[in-house]
Amino acid sequence: MKPIESSDSRSNLGIKPAVLILCTGNSCRSHMAEGILRAAAGSLLDVQSAGSKPAGFVHPLAIKVMAEIGIDISQHRSKPLSEFLDREVETVITVCGNADSACPLFPGQVNRHHWPFEDPAHAQGNDEDKLQVFRRVRDEIRRVFEAYAAGRMDRCAA
Repeated sequence: MKPIESSDSRSNLGIKPAVLILCTGNSCRSHMAEGILRAAAGSLLDVQSAGSKPAGFVHPLAIKVMAEIGIDISQHRSKPLSEFLDREVETVITVCGNADSACPLFPGQVNRHHWPFEDPAHAQGNDEDKLQVFRRVRDEIRRVFEAYAAGRMDRCAA
């Protein structure tokens, strides 16, 4: 493994700092967050997502509500966090409680954030009711991750 460098020195070398967004199933919240953060700061950050117990698919309603805001996550795949254990990850963001408690320390990890969101996969009711829950959670994730992206971009501009 190569030496760990600060995120500022890595950025100066043209290496994008890795941000890993973790959830239990890696089927809804983490993919929505990955898509939003990649759209907002993908030129600055290497954004990925994974799950502590991946579901093996990206939820169709997550794909649908993200398409509504112009972000295509249809080619995302559900990945285990073990895919990232040997990679340098500057920032780990957990978006559910189970992933936070199962989260290991990654090589190069400097930052860790826990921003829990309701799991829209557990939404009840008819299709429209479920869509409303997915939209609400997407909008909550969007507010948090776009603000995070703006802060990261401000820090790099300084």
